[in-house]
Amino acid sequence: MLDLVIAVEAKYVNPNRDDWYEAQIAKENDLLLSACKSNGIDAKLVAWDDAEFDWSNTKAVLIREVWDYFHRFKEFKEWMEAVSSKTRLINDASVIKWNWDKHYMADVEKNGVAIVPTLFIEIGDPRRLSEIIRSSGWNECILKPCISGGARHTYKLNSSNCAEYEEIHAALIKDEPMMLQPFIHSIGTKGEVSFIVINGKYEHAVLKKAKEGDFRVQDDWGGTLHEYQISNEEIKLAEDIVKRSCPSAFYARVDLVWGDQNELLLGELELIEPELWFRRNEKAAENLILGIKDSIS
Repeated sequence: MLDLVIAVEAKYVNPNRDDWYEAQIAKENDLLLSACKSNGIDAKLVAWDDAEFDWSNTKAVLIREVWDYFHRFKEFKEWMEAVSSKTRLINDASVIKWNWDKHYMADVEKNGVAIVPTLFIEIGDPRRLSEIIRSSGWNECILKPCISGGARHTYKLNSSNCAEYEEIHAALIKDEPMMLQPFIHSIGTKGEVSFIVINGKYEHAVLKKAKEGDFRVQDDWGGTLHEYQISNEEIKLAEDIVKRSCPSAFYARVDLVWGDQNELLLGELELIEPELWFRRNEKAAENLILGIKDSIS
């Protein structure tokens, strides 16, 4: 029996290391596998949708770059239900179920965390998008699905362009809930900072900036990474958000943005498959594996 399976999207099992994007993901998993080897953990990469793999043949499954799951959500949900009955998922299956739908933001806010204001639009809502935006009182908004990633169906809207998205929104809201948030202008100037918390402890942070003229900070949309000098207060904030929201999480990424009063607001709390940038802090990969080792020993 394996000690640990690292579950990824199929293309990342044998990535194209000549491609800059796949090469950096390969580096992330190389660091995890190296940490496993140095700590006596028998581990391997497996595609999450590998129908031939026996998922009962491992003590635990670490969810990593399953970045096609939101395009195949029904299939992924069925897979997760099946696998969690055979072995342990990391993060835990209950954490994943809670975190894959961004309605979790309402729970986080109830726990005393300041979040980017969020309006949820439920399946079948008959209102036109323009009506919803008017009722929000926000001049510029971001619309996106509640179950998504990689900026899938993420749109920047205002009163002058929302008519262009009425048809798209009407089609989406038939099958999935959506969410509306005010556009945070500091994303275009200061960026978004991601704090990596492993086993409840802050490890490192990266500042993400969108390319000029865009608002999406993901590197596959042209976003760039930058060094960030974090304060002790910010470390405490990131750790406290995880503690208040999901203290059992082995890994978490706390994405924060600056509000109008320069206050830090939670944009997302990523507990399923976030990029964790181990390549910028290799010790973080080691610490994650050490935490997993203690839990499966």
